[in-house]
Amino acid sequence: MQALIGLIRTMRPRQWTKNAVIFAGIVFDGQLFNSAALLQVIIAFFLLCLVASTIYIINDLVDIEADRLHPRKRYRPLPSGQLPQQLAIAAAIVIPVLALGGAIAMSPQFAVVLIAYFGIHILYSFWLKNVVIIDILAITAGFVLRVAAGVVVVQVANFSPWLYACTGLLALFLAIGKRRQELLLLAENAQNVRVTYKDYNLPLLDEMLRLVITSTFVAYLLYTVEADTIRVANTNLALITVPFVLYALFRYMYLIYVLNEGSAPDEVLLQDRPLLFSILLWGLSFIIIIYLPALV
Repeated sequence: MQALIGLIRTMRPRQWTKNAVIFAGIVFDGQLFNSAALLQVIIAFFLLCLVASTIYIINDLVDIEADRLHPRKRYRPLPSGQLPQQLAIAAAIVIPVLALGGAIAMSPQFAVVLIAYFGIHILYSFWLKNVVIIDILAITAGFVLRVAAGVVVVQVANFSPWLYACTGLLALFLAIGKRRQELLLLAENAQNVRVTYKDYNLPLLDEMLRLVITSTFVAYLLYTVEADTIRVANTNLALITVPFVLYALFRYMYLIYVLNEGSAPDEVLLQDRPLLFSILLWGLSFIIIIYLPALV
């Protein structure tokens, strides 16, 4: 029983929130209330979660010795011994076979995206995470592919490429912030936990954060006026969502630089109420802008 609980913990269901970006295609294309399309994306979401969980298992298997040196990660099921390595290896083989089989049955295009997503993260686990700068770019590519998975699984007509840019830049922003906070947390032990920390330093990461936060905001600003969905709705109301995005970006910077949080972005996004509230307000306002004219 303990081993099963350990396997579930290693699959990180709490981090499945990252995969919610797969719904971007259907939401921003105005198809959220299309029940058939929504069901397709929900099924795709769970298949994506299974593949993502496999990657977490593989990553923990590869990093088991390094994680034992990490002040937080050493309590994970694999490095702590709660989850036997043999069971983790078996799960890492069976789960993706089932998930990719389901993806092929759903849509060949979706299966290709899922295979690409799986492949990039396998490369990340064994190689790319040890290559400075490429490591954070690989994480970014994973988020862009999550969005692409939601686009190909249904017929999306008005999806703007700017949303790919916004998603990728936001993922890059969070990845850089995480590297910065882990570098501070681990101090002199950083290089023993992650090889690339010998190449990163705080000035470099701070400059990267400044560049990416600016690019993220500009990309979102362009999305609000250039997206096909907004043009179809014939409105400039999407601009009213800009303050929510600006506040969320500034709030995250405040959490990093003042409260010294951010080493686990998924936890910060769910636990910081002002940040969560701004994200909810942004999502609600955008849904009203897109869908209310059709209902009136």
